[in-house]
Amino acid sequence: MNTLINNKFTSLLFFLFIILLFPQNISSQENWRGNTTPTYIELITHLKEISSLHSELELYNMGTSDYGLPIYLCIVNGAKDSTTTFKKAREETTILFNNAIHPGEPDGINACLIWLEEILNNKKSIKNLPVVAFIPAYNIGGMLNRSSNSRANQNGPNEYGFRGNAKNLDLNRDFIKMDSENSFTFTRLFHGLDPDVFVDNHVSNGADYQYILTYISSLRERLAPGFNNIIYNRLLPDLEKNLKENHNIDLFPYVDLKEKTPKEGIVAFNDLPRYAMGYTSLFHTISFTVETHMLKPFPERVEATLAFMKELINWTSLNKSSIENSRNKARRFVIESPYLKYNYSNSYKKDSILFNGYEHSFPIHKITGLKRLKYDTTKPYTSYVPYYNSFTAKDSVKTPDLYYISAQEKDIIKRLKANKVEMKMINKDTLMLLGVYRVVEFSPSKKPYEGHFKLNNIKVQRDQEQTQLKKGDWMINSNQDAALFIHSVLQPELEDAYLSWNFFDSYLQQKEYFSSYVFIDKIEEILNNDIELKRQYELKKKEDKAFASSEWDQLYFIYKRSKYFEKSYNRLPVYYTGF
Repeated sequence: MNTLINNKFTSLLFFLFIILLFPQNISSQENWRGNTTPTYIELITHLKEISSLHSELELYNMGTSDYGLPIYLCIVNGAKDSTTTFKKAREETTILFNNAIHPGEPDGINACLIWLEEILNNKKSIKNLPVVAFIPAYNIGGMLNRSSNSRANQNGPNEYGFRGNAKNLDLNRDFIKMDSENSFTFTRLFHGLDPDVFVDNHVSNGADYQYILTYISSLRERLAPGFNNIIYNRLLPDLEKNLKENHNIDLFPYVDLKEKTPKEGIVAFNDLPRYAMGYTSLFHTISFTVETHMLKPFPERVEATLAFMKELINWTSLNKSSIENSRNKARRFVIESPYLKYNYSNSYKKDSILFNGYEHSFPIHKITGLKRLKYDTTKPYTSYVPYYNSFTAKDSVKTPDLYYISAQEKDIIKRLKANKVEMKMINKDTLMLLGVYRVVEFSPSKKPYEGHFKLNNIKVQRDQEQTQLKKGDWMINSNQDAALFIHSVLQPELEDAYLSWNFFDSYLQQKEYFSSYVFIDKIEEILNNDIELKRQYELKKKEDKAFASSEWDQLYFIYKRSKYFEKSYNRLPVYYTGF
């Protein structure tokens, strides 16, 4: 990790310059339990100061953000230098917390600062910890865009950051497409650590209810069997029990509504790979999103986030070998599985869950004159509500043994390398019988979504063809730890595949056509030499009146099925073996 910069030996000139530009009043430690959260400069300046005083805390500049300022990583219980610390993190049990991916939701920032203060005041307890790492602030551009107004429904703090980053990207949708510098920095630190447990700290935005602390966990159905067991049968029950007994906090699944209110049902969240925890799950990391409740006071939300953090760290400390074994088994399960299930959707199989909510009504609003939803916090209730937490995979695909990617796809190759995918360059031109993907159907989104007109409803035809590979193309063996990530981005129908994020749009456009007045003189010869095509043509002309009356449609029908039609149309520059 020689690209990392250890804070203890870095110049403070840059930060002195920033402080001159952005005058700061460094928050006192008491304020972390109050209704304020530090600015980026306050936060990093404080961490630089305490890391210089405590050898147990290491602070690393991991790389740049879209804003231009660095993303830092704090590590407790490391090994005092970057090479040894990151090696220790990969080889031993490590937990990573991510803060301020949405800087308007800063609970995790304060919680981590309080935890650091407490742990550094009780250094004897550090030796029993796993390696604990946290990103103090991930979305730096959004963190510097502070106000008191951007989250209209949220109860504190006094000032906070903005959801969009410097490029106005929601970074919690960027972990596959990687449009931001932030995402490349994240891959550097994530794969540098290879964390066993990951938490992304958030604040919810939705219904009103009694809970202050909710969570999103990976879909059961998507997990390898052993991983499913350790998360749902051991970790979550223990967390619920310990949070209640030690902190008097109820832990509840994220309240994603089926309709308008919880009484009509709660739906489990589908953690696709575009999201932080969905991405980290591809590498068999136990992953959670913590969602404190926006209407609860900020100090209470911070304490709840802190409590979750403490209990998860403690559980991780006590279950290191089980976590490591489960990860290894999950890796083998994916590698050895001949098929990959995908396109998970809620089955809406009705279950129920005991829920602590508030009664609601729909009174007429005096200004709009229309019914509005109103929760009554003076009328709490506890009752069972519908819970739709069962998902089924609509599709599956046979997983290839090898993938081949054309050298010109530099953006994709860059992203695969950033994610530590093992690849081998082809050193000479080679003709091989390979599987090819032809896109036969897709629907582009009507509005831009995070900088893309994302493709949906993708249908692909798989064929076998003699394919010319060239020197410089890349071969990827799917028998590696990153197998699930590889399949998720290269299998074209998967929900967050590179195809869906527009990386291959140029291959979906036909480049050559014909002039009707010339090509029409060829069709008799073409049809006479292809009896099956002639049969299909005559049948379509007989059954389709619009076709029969259109010269262009008839000519294009024959052209598309003739030797003159371009063979690369709709064929992706990704090939495979293991048909």
